[in-house]
Amino acid sequence: MLDQLLLAWLCLAGLWAFGLFGYDKWQAGRARGRRIAESSLLWVSALGGWPGGLLGLVLFRHKSAKASFQLKFAAAFFGWVLLVAGALRLTGRW
Repeated sequence: MLDQLLLAWLCLAGLWAFGLFGYDKWQAGRARGRRIAESSLLWVSALGGWPGGLLGLVLFRHKSAKASFQLKFAAAFFGWVLLVAGALRLTGRW
Protein backbone atom coordinates (compact mmCIF):
# COMPACT_ATOMS: atom_id res chain seq x y z
CA MET A 1 0.00 0.00 0.00
CA LEU A 2 2.75 2.44 0.97
CA ASP A 3 4.66 1.56 -2.20
CA GLN A 4 1.63 2.43 -4.31
CA LEU A 5 1.16 5.75 -2.52
CA LEU A 6 4.81 6.65 -3.02
CA LEU A 7 4.63 5.76 -6.69
CA ALA A 8 1.44 7.79 -7.13
CA TRP A 9 3.06 10.74 -5.32
CA LEU A 10 6.17 10.57 -7.54
CA CYS A 11 4.01 10.42 -10.67
CA LEU A 12 1.83 13.38 -9.68
CA ALA A 13 4.73 15.49 -8.42
CA GLY A 14 6.72 14.57 -11.54
CA LEU A 15 3.89 15.68 -13.81
CA TRP A 16 3.59 18.92 -11.86
CA ALA A 17 7.34 19.58 -12.07
CA PHE A 18 7.43 18.75 -15.78
CA GLY A 19 4.58 21.18 -16.38
CA LEU A 20 6.30 23.91 -14.38
CA PHE A 21 9.59 23.44 -16.24
CA GLY A 22 7.76 23.56 -19.57
CA TYR A 23 5.75 26.62 -18.63
CA ASP A 24 8.83 28.43 -17.37
CA LYS A 25 10.71 27.63 -20.56
CA TRP A 26 7.78 28.91 -22.60
CA GLN A 27 7.61 32.09 -20.52
CA ALA A 28 11.37 32.56 -20.87
CA GLY A 29 10.90 32.87 -24.62
CA ARG A 30 8.33 35.61 -24.23
CA ALA A 31 9.45 39.17 -23.62
CA ARG A 32 7.06 39.87 -20.75
CA GLY A 33 6.24 36.40 -19.55
CA ARG A 34 5.85 35.81 -15.83
CA ARG A 35 8.47 33.23 -14.84
CA ILE A 36 8.44 30.49 -12.25
CA ALA A 37 10.93 31.16 -9.45
CA GLU A 38 13.93 28.83 -9.39
CA SER A 39 13.19 28.11 -5.76
CA SER A 40 9.73 26.85 -6.74
CA LEU A 41 11.18 24.56 -9.39
CA LEU A 42 13.66 23.22 -6.87
CA TRP A 43 11.07 22.73 -4.11
CA VAL A 44 8.74 20.80 -6.40
CA SER A 45 11.69 18.67 -7.46
CA ALA A 46 12.80 18.12 -3.87
CA LEU A 47 9.28 17.12 -2.82
CA GLY A 48 9.28 14.25 -5.28
CA GLY A 49 8.97 15.88 -8.67
CA TRP A 50 12.57 15.19 -9.64
CA PRO A 51 11.66 12.64 -12.38
CA GLY A 52 9.53 15.22 -14.19
CA GLY A 53 12.04 17.95 -13.46
CA LEU A 54 14.84 15.86 -14.93
CA LEU A 55 12.74 15.18 -18.01
CA GLY A 56 12.05 18.92 -18.28
CA LEU A 57 15.76 19.71 -17.98
CA VAL A 58 16.57 17.31 -20.81
CA LEU A 59 13.57 17.70 -23.10
CA PHE A 60 13.15 21.47 -22.89
CA ARG A 61 16.87 22.09 -22.32
CA HIS A 62 15.73 24.40 -19.56
CA LYS A 63 18.17 25.46 -16.85
CA SER A 64 20.64 23.02 -18.39
CA ALA A 65 23.42 25.60 -18.69
CA LYS A 66 23.05 26.97 -15.17
CA ALA A 67 25.51 25.05 -12.99
CA SER A 68 24.21 26.41 -9.68
CA PHE A 69 20.68 25.22 -10.50
CA GLN A 70 21.92 21.81 -11.61
CA LEU A 71 23.87 21.38 -8.38
CA LYS A 72 20.80 22.17 -6.28
CA PHE A 73 18.66 19.90 -8.44
CA ALA A 74 21.20 17.08 -8.01
CA ALA A 75 21.04 17.60 -4.23
CA ALA A 76 17.26 17.16 -4.36
CA PHE A 77 17.68 13.97 -6.38
CA PHE A 78 20.30 12.50 -4.06
CA GLY A 79 18.14 13.44 -1.09
CA TRP A 80 15.45 11.16 -2.51
CA VAL A 81 17.98 8.43 -3.18
CA LEU A 82 19.04 8.53 0.48
CA LEU A 83 15.42 8.63 1.64
CA VAL A 84 14.42 5.59 -0.42
CA ALA A 85 17.60 3.70 0.53
CA GLY A 86 16.93 4.40 4.21
CA ALA A 87 13.31 3.29 3.89
CA LEU A 88 14.34 0.08 2.15
CA ARG A 89 16.93 -0.64 4.83
CA LEU A 90 14.43 0.00 7.64
CA THR A 91 11.81 -2.27 6.09
CA GLY A 92 14.36 -5.02 5.54
CA ARG A 93 14.01 -5.03 1.78
CA TRP A 94 17.64 -4.15 1.28
